[in-house]
Amino acid sequence: MMSGHEVTVVDNFFTGSKRNVEQWVGHENFELIHQDIVTPLFVEVDEIYHLASPASPPHYMYNSVKTIKTNTIGTINMLGLAKRVGAKILIASTSEVYGDPEVHPQPETYWGHVNPIGPRACYDEGKRVAETLSYAYAKQDRVNVRVARIFNTYGPRMHVDDGRVVSNFILQALRNETLTVYGRGNQTRSFQYVSDLVEGLVTLMASNFTQPVNLGNPVEYTITEFASIIRAIVGNNNPIKSVDGIEDDPQRRKPDITRAKIHLKWTPKVPLREGLIRTITHFRGVLEKSKLTSSVIT
Repeated sequence: MMSGHEVTVVDNFFTGSKRNVEQWVGHENFELIHQDIVTPLFVEVDEIYHLASPASPPHYMYNSVKTIKTNTIGTINMLGLAKRVGAKILIASTSEVYGDPEVHPQPETYWGHVNPIGPRACYDEGKRVAETLSYAYAKQDRVNVRVARIFNTYGPRMHVDDGRVVSNFILQALRNETLTVYGRGNQTRSFQYVSDLVEGLVTLMASNFTQPVNLGNPVEYTITEFASIIRAIVGNNNPIKSVDGIEDDPQRRKPDITRAKIHLKWTPKVPLREGLIRTITHFRGVLEKSKLTSSVIT
């Protein structure tokens, strides 16, 4: 918007927060529409970033049918809109299309290892179908499609109760609680800072590359290592505790970003510690504000 673009945000606020966009309300180049994309949308646009879907297991499992509808019916509606107005559309897919991968790191050519009836299937398979729909529209109706497979992303203004390791560990550390890891803690993840992801999405949209592209940070950590980093930053000296593992929890997750490097000239820039410090500062502010609100109500 600061560059003169007109931006329309469509959100049903199932997982999002109006606080994240309230600073733009009233701006001449900004419009906020409170709507679920399962309902057809009628706007005139040049580019569509289809980012709608719960992405955290507790959120997408809470209403699995809604998650599937968002990623199928919602995607059909967004692709239909792109077809009608001649807009370029970017589909936000996910590393979850790889399931619990048997190939490591995961390149875009890997088809995945997904349980189609497991607890994560509503999201995993929903995103896989979204990709299939995208390329069907591209082939049949000449819709100009981009697909980003997004790996674990974190940063300020993320949902405090997101339910994944970043928010869980930060909250536990700030509350001086024991940090809990599922299973043995030797499963791995890679974490990219939100500004790196945004840069990747914008670059992909502006490119002429139409195949799926992994967007993630290829630096890999075990969950126990990650918990230790957050504990050290916050100054939490409590031990790390193991609890029962989660069904279909991927054991290794690391993107092969060769395609992004070659075709987008993109690599993540923000080091994990720097990004976590920014995110922890945000979480600390949210918790302090929550305490103030509670004391006033009391």
